[in-house]
Amino acid sequence: MAQLPSKRAILDWIAENPTLTAKRDIAKAFGLKGAERIGLKRLLRELEEEGHLEKRKKTYRDPDKLPPVSVLQVLAPDADGDLHARPLEWHGEGPEPGILLVLRESDPALGEGDRILARLSEEKADDHAYSARLIRKIGTTQRRILGIFRKGTEGGRIVPIDKGADKEWAVAPGATHGARDGELVEAEQAGPRSRMGLPKARIVSRLGDPSGPRAVSLIAIHQHGIPDAFPDKVLAEADQMKPAGLAGREDLRDLPFVTIDPSDARDHDDACFAEADPKVEGGHILWVAIADVAHYVTPGIELDSEARKRGNSTYFPDRVVPMLPDRLSGDLCSLHEGVPRAVIAVKMHVAPDGTKTKHSFHRAMIRSRASLSYEDAQGAMDGAPNDRTRPLLDDVIRPLEACYRSLHAARERRQPLDLDLPERQIVLDDDGSVASVAFKERLDAHRLIEEFMVLANVAAAETLIQKRTPLLFRVHEEPSPEKLDALRETAQASGLTLAKGQVLRTAHLNRLLEQAEGTEMAELINLSTLRSMTQAYYHHENFGHFGLALPSYAHFTSPIRRYADLLVHRALIAAHSWGKDGLSPSDLDRLQPTAEHISMTERRSMEAERDTTDRYLAAFLSDRIGAELDGRVAGIARFGLFVKLDETGADVLIPLRTMGEYFHHDRDANTLMGADTGRIIGLGMRARVKLSETDPVTGGMLAELLELDGKDMPAGGRPRHGGNRGRGGPKGRGGPPKRKAGAAKKRAQAKTRKVERKRKSR
Repeated sequence: MAQLPSKRAILDWIAENPTLTAKRDIAKAFGLKGAERIGLKRLLRELEEEGHLEKRKKTYRDPDKLPPVSVLQVLAPDADGDLHARPLEWHGEGPEPGILLVLRESDPALGEGDRILARLSEEKADDHAYSARLIRKIGTTQRRILGIFRKGTEGGRIVPIDKGADKEWAVAPGATHGARDGELVEAEQAGPRSRMGLPKARIVSRLGDPSGPRAVSLIAIHQHGIPDAFPDKVLAEADQMKPAGLAGREDLRDLPFVTIDPSDARDHDDACFAEADPKVEGGHILWVAIADVAHYVTPGIELDSEARKRGNSTYFPDRVVPMLPDRLSGDLCSLHEGVPRAVIAVKMHVAPDGTKTKHSFHRAMIRSRASLSYEDAQGAMDGAPNDRTRPLLDDVIRPLEACYRSLHAARERRQPLDLDLPERQIVLDDDGSVASVAFKERLDAHRLIEEFMVLANVAAAETLIQKRTPLLFRVHEEPSPEKLDALRETAQASGLTLAKGQVLRTAHLNRLLEQAEGTEMAELINLSTLRSMTQAYYHHENFGHFGLALPSYAHFTSPIRRYADLLVHRALIAAHSWGKDGLSPSDLDRLQPTAEHISMTERRSMEAERDTTDRYLAAFLSDRIGAELDGRVAGIARFGLFVKLDETGADVLIPLRTMGEYFHHDRDANTLMGADTGRIIGLGMRARVKLSETDPVTGGMLAELLELDGKDMPAGGRPRHGGNRGRGGPKGRGGPPKRKAGAAKKRAQAKTRKVERKRKSR
């Protein structure tokens, strides 16, 4: 009689044999027959209930792993030109794993949005957990192209504006939509390739002059598929809305709430008020009031569908693509000075040491006493109030500041991740062109509002957990061991230490950042720490927030611009039985699909905002071609290195082909090594570059590397100024002998051939 295997043995078998996971396969592997299989069935059921296995049809698998054959959706090529994919089904914890597509020469061409059946293999890499080989193509999503139309004798061509695109599209004479030469156009894929071997496209809209300053954000909006025009039904619904009344609400209009926002803010979705706690010496009572968007945007209406579709507002230097129409975002839901507005408010009791001791939520009506800018508030906090803040100084601003000081002390004890990365601000002139690029000053007034909002978000999560109400958590998981190892190597190369062999906490990372503070390596260590982090996302389960060092966190404070916050408001309404505008059955049924969707829309907006910044910076620097600029190596890839410029924060690319010798890319160490000189190029090295090319349409910028850590670099094999003060030029030109030159050159040539083969296969 065979012995029943342990649960560990079953899990190990399934992990090692992912294609043999039916109950009969497992029974056969352990020699179980007849009645012996009853015990196996019980073990499998227990493993399923414990969350270690997931049953799909007649097979079992680890829910945190993808099946060996999966249906995938192809993503856009990355900066290296590699194709990645995402699983159409993912039931594991955390974000879906990355998948690298490995294509053969015989495979059909794949594009973004295509659906494929693929065979997966697990891998341990920084940017993907699986590699995939194509089995067959299942379906194609209609692809959209944004580019410049070049008129020809028979139709014309479209030159894509995407920096990663390497092919043009042919447009037949009847498919030009009347486009003129040089116009920015949007097109869709239109059938098989043309006689010239180019893919065919049909122009669907003309977007005007691509060089116009107002076209910059428009390009990003279309390129990333961000909905920017509200349907008529949505606008009509918003226009019919009336201001909320006092019925069913607490009247808090006598409390002196104020809003504190950027000076150019059009919507104000949060207001705050603080006072000394009369029952606790040194304690505070803090009120945070948030616009009651859920009163207007109720489940199932057109406004709700459109808000979910958009997921969030997207911000560009010249415009905002809002989640909600202006009638709501800029009017009924905006806490304007002196106007009664409906809110959901949280009253929090804060101990002298900054600990929140209790809180309660209230559906209420407030009237903002004043709309202040951060600069207004900061001036008053510094003892220099202006005409707007002077009347508010003693009763409003000083109590807010006192409460903030207590919360700041608690923050210091909690030790959330404390990165020092100044925010870049692009300032436009009246024509929409870039007037200047500045780095925003970080004020205590900014930190005050941040601390208040974090505390309110924590209160929302705690209340909904306590009341057992479903919600969307804001999740931020700790870095992967591989990312931490890379950060540790960067720290060691900089003469700093990040302790190993302990449970990672944000305090450990903060100690590393403190070591780097005030040194040449400060920016590098901050950037490297940021890159080691996972991306935060939304999920219906609570996995904590690593960066904020909080066990439970939800987004509650910005329902005008984030759909996640609107759902948390609905959850609070349901939990307190405040009305019929709480979470609907539909909201509950699709809570996790909504979480995945709005996590995607958030990433989409971030990419669009980043691309727009790149284009504005390229335009700003276009009249400085030939200028020598200082910066620091901020990125390394197999095709070149990126230098972040000190003056603007722009990233410029130095292609390897311009650097005078073969360079071997060590992906693990994130370095380049010269085949002839042995010179090592790593992150954080100081660089002087000569700007050689800018493209405001794509946002790309190229430069020539002149100096690295104060030493001249060869340009195309020739030293600058007739000499070389660096670690040596090519052999025979006064430099030291080659170091491992032959081996490094062979590796570089092999890598080049590999890249060429992969490009052909695509």
